[in-house]
Amino acid sequence: MYQGKSLKVVVNSEEQIAELIFDREGESINKFDARTVKELSEAGAALAAATGIKGLIVSSAKDVFIVGADITEFGAIFEKSEEEIAAWTWEANKAFIAIEDLPFPSITAINGIALGGGFEMCLSTDYRVMATTAQIGFPEVKLGIIPGFGGTVRCPRLIGADNAIEWIAQGNPQKAEVALKLHAVDAVVAPDKLKAATLSLLKQAIAGQRDWKARRAQKTGPLKLNQMEAMMVFETAKGFIAGQGGKYYPAPLEAVKGIQKGASKSRDEAIKIEGQGFAKMAKTWQADAMVSLFLNDQIVKKKSKGYAKVGKPIKQAAVLGAGIMGGGIAYVSSVKGTPIIMKDINDKQLDLGITEASKLLAKEVERKKLTPGKAGEIIGHIRPTLNYGDFGTVDVVVEAVVENPKIKKAVLAEVEAAVKPGTIIASNTSSISIEDLATAMKHPENFLGMHFFNPVHRMPLVEVIYGPQTSKEAIATIATYASSMGKTPIVVKNCPGFLVNRILFPYFAGWECALNDGADFVKVDKVMEEFGWPMGPAYLEDVVGIDTSHHVGEVLAAGYPDRMARTKRTIIDVMYEQKRFGQKNGIGFYKYETDPKGKPKKLIDQSTYDLIKPLQPNGQVDMPDLEILERLMIPMIIETARCVEEGIVGSVAEADMGLIMGIGFPPFRGGALKYCDRMGMKYVIERCAAYAHHGKLYEPTARMKEMAAKGETYYQK
Repeated sequence: MYQGKSLKVVVNSEEQIAELIFDREGESINKFDARTVKELSEAGAALAAATGIKGLIVSSAKDVFIVGADITEFGAIFEKSEEEIAAWTWEANKAFIAIEDLPFPSITAINGIALGGGFEMCLSTDYRVMATTAQIGFPEVKLGIIPGFGGTVRCPRLIGADNAIEWIAQGNPQKAEVALKLHAVDAVVAPDKLKAATLSLLKQAIAGQRDWKARRAQKTGPLKLNQMEAMMVFETAKGFIAGQGGKYYPAPLEAVKGIQKGASKSRDEAIKIEGQGFAKMAKTWQADAMVSLFLNDQIVKKKSKGYAKVGKPIKQAAVLGAGIMGGGIAYVSSVKGTPIIMKDINDKQLDLGITEASKLLAKEVERKKLTPGKAGEIIGHIRPTLNYGDFGTVDVVVEAVVENPKIKKAVLAEVEAAVKPGTIIASNTSSISIEDLATAMKHPENFLGMHFFNPVHRMPLVEVIYGPQTSKEAIATIATYASSMGKTPIVVKNCPGFLVNRILFPYFAGWECALNDGADFVKVDKVMEEFGWPMGPAYLEDVVGIDTSHHVGEVLAAGYPDRMARTKRTIIDVMYEQKRFGQKNGIGFYKYETDPKGKPKKLIDQSTYDLIKPLQPNGQVDMPDLEILERLMIPMIIETARCVEEGIVGSVAEADMGLIMGIGFPPFRGGALKYCDRMGMKYVIERCAAYAHHGKLYEPTARMKEMAAKGETYYQK
């Protein structure tokens, strides 16, 4: 009946049942782009004009149903005015409405992922049958927007306003059993029974055994809530979401307001209200940043897939050093399916490493993510040893011994002699030059850095650092190993501090300078947390460890003396001398007590002010919030720009993703360079001039000045 490039309609002439099949030409997935929406509209018109059809099945020829909208089209759409975007959503919605209004019953067979627009397509039919392996949901808030193809209208009318608010505001995918329990779908079956079950249910509707007109009326009429119920549901939800999301994540709250405003309206009126809310969110800077973040993530994932084609297969791994870090590396390797040997020079350290892995597994069992049997199997894939006896079988070795170049070089030379030819050896160093460590190796082409962030099991980023002699195969193998551990690898060129620490420490340097000029460390923490950082710089120093920070600071000062050398004594020097190392020994900028759950609780310590006082010749001053923000963020922006310009990192996207995943840069701001774009390079250059008297930390690059003069941005619209 209809054939397009994204979908087709076929009719079983014997039973007079039509099937609308999403099958995007030349792609492994289905998604809603402008072409697909246009073809859906045309298919709907063909179905409405046809005679003799008794029912419609909507299905997918791919392994997924529809993954959602084509995010790459959002940039051009979001450039339009609010009115134009709202009008665009209404035009697109006419295609979904046409399917919903067909003069016969309809049903969707959800065979795989159906998210965002994909799930909204499912909601347009009268019934839904879902495979046990499928997932549905609304991830739009994670892009800073709300559903725009009728999700905030149909979903509440099907599963209740409270459940729909939870689904939409959280943005998480929902499994089949939850969907069935809340009546988002009408049946859940094994994947091999999906087709038969869908056809059977549709035939029941055709035969009058199911009241499909009543079901349709439920979705197209007002939401069935009395005034008191509505007030309780919506006001409670708005209060909770405002407290959780705050001002930086406006989309969840906008979704609730839209559902509330459209509750008493007909479908079409409510969809127009939804479109206005969608348009409003599309014009926010949060949506701009979060869509950019999604696209950056896709770029990084695409690169990871490319490495997988070049890297060696890894069947057996090894880690040298069995402390907390070594135990964490062993855990993530084993839990993701790669057996690992854990070597140390004494039993006590091996016990510590196994204990660390066991604790992490016990937590997974407690959360019901693993069965005790599976946890036992995973711990069995971590083999502790005091010697190199079995190292002839390993494909990759991660060295995680103490952060001392002499010790590392000795260990690296030892392990290279014990492994088979071609084994890739990586050092988990946070600051030592990969080029320098490679001098201990006979085959530097097989050596590189693999920098995990602490805690290993939680932090998603791994920096893969290559030296001048590192082979492409070695880079690809370690990047692929990181991906197999569930981590995101970002490949960077060797330099002092690599990527993330190199960019973080100018931020710390700006903070130290502000403290010397009289800023209050507690106020600075509050300002930066208000900006969106998970913790302010003083608290972050305590978590990282003042001793670690002091050491890395010295490495970077030696590497970039023009802008990172400490010309004055700073609070980090004082804290280090006083052995106030932070959380690890209970006192740093803050002092720490253990709460009832066993977690460290931060308390303000007056003695910190006494230590800072001698460093502040003009005493403490009430530094304005904007000055605090700029004095910390501008050095970070400049250093990120330098890393891109010098080719330390492959792209702007990877630089920003590294900051978000490695040090918790506020995701809703999109990264340092996306944040720079939002402020405008001209403004950034002006502020650099205002702080120039603080030294080269605030000196922009020539390229940045050129961008300001030409009105250029890092991200093109």
